Amino acid sequence: MARNLERVLAKLPPERREKVERRAAELATLKDLRQAVKRTQEELASYLGVGQDTISRLEQRSDMLISTLKRYVEAMGGQLELVARFPNRPPVRIDRIAEPAPGRRPMHRKSARRRKAAPIAAA
Repeated sequence: MARNLERVLAKLPPERREKVERRAAELATLKDLRQAVKRTQEELASYLGVGQDTISRLEQRSDMLISTLKRYVEAMGGQLELVARFPNRPPVRIDRIAEPAPGRRPMHRKSARRRKAAPIAAA
């Protein structure tokens, strides 16, 4: 059965609820990040080789591939880090996020597009 967030928060002690609400307010959206580094959607679109509408849709997503998020952050001059946290263990930084396996070339958007087959010459 699904739980309503408001009900869950209402059951928390006041100090805990305030802490949760403060943390939620600290979380940034992709649009917030872009605006913080003074970049436009058009600039990111140009860097990534996509249309401005693609950046707009990306900023509205709640779920995406890590490789997409990595490229978006790098387009703003940043670096994406992924850290896994487990109880009773130190945090683990996951390296080589969204990178091709050693010995494999990265697949770029342009090379991934389907190309029209050349007509077969008659012999």
